[in-house]
Amino acid sequence: MPKMKSNRAAMKRFRTTGQGKVRRHKAFANHILTKKSSKRKRNLRDATLASPPDSPRIKRMILSK
Repeated sequence: MPKMKSNRAAMKRFRTTGQGKVRRHKAFANHILTKKSSKRKRNLRDATLASPPDSPRIKRMILSK
């Protein structure tokens, strides 16, 4: 049976932390930025953790490194 392939799109979007949690970037920070407040744009800069229910599915997608 051939090796499993990782989902390349997921590999580019997610990273795992040392503790095995999944880091992701926040959405809505790419365009149409003029109407968004500075505070909102500043808070969108930081990466955050993916929600715990989504993490197993994401880990399965980025499994084969």
